[in-house]
Amino acid sequence: MKRPYLLTFICLAFFTFSCKKFIQQQEEKAVMNIITNGYWHVEQYVKNDSDVTASFSGYLFKFDANGTVTGTKDTVSWKGTWVPNADARTISSNFPSAPSPVSLLNGLWKIKDSGTDFVLATYTDTVLNTSNILRLKK
Repeated sequence: MKRPYLLTFICLAFFTFSCKKFIQQQEEKAVMNIITNGYWHVEQYVKNDSDVTASFSGYLFKFDANGTVTGTKDTVSWKGTWVPNADARTISSNFPSAPSPVSLLNGLWKIKDSGTDFVLATYTDTVLNTSNILRLKK
């Protein structure tokens, strides 16, 4: 007599878990779509209370779903990588051979706020003892 209830409970638990996982996957797809469709520019970059936004003037950044990111200014491009972590609300980026200002984007950025056309993130470099604020805009 108790077995039908147990089977029903197991089925409901599985369905609930599967449904939550499906919803989470759809949310991740939507976020990935927002990030990878279109070009981004640096709307603001503050390094240790100094505004260095002007050094990013003319740069456009394209994030691809395969984990590559390209920063382009005029005819010069720099390739890098990016890794999102939705649970931790972080994005790690690395442009291994890029000079400044693009190299200023290297690091593990903590997302403080975001929307469909902007991201506000912070990064603290404990080695260089710098505190950075980045705002990207589509």
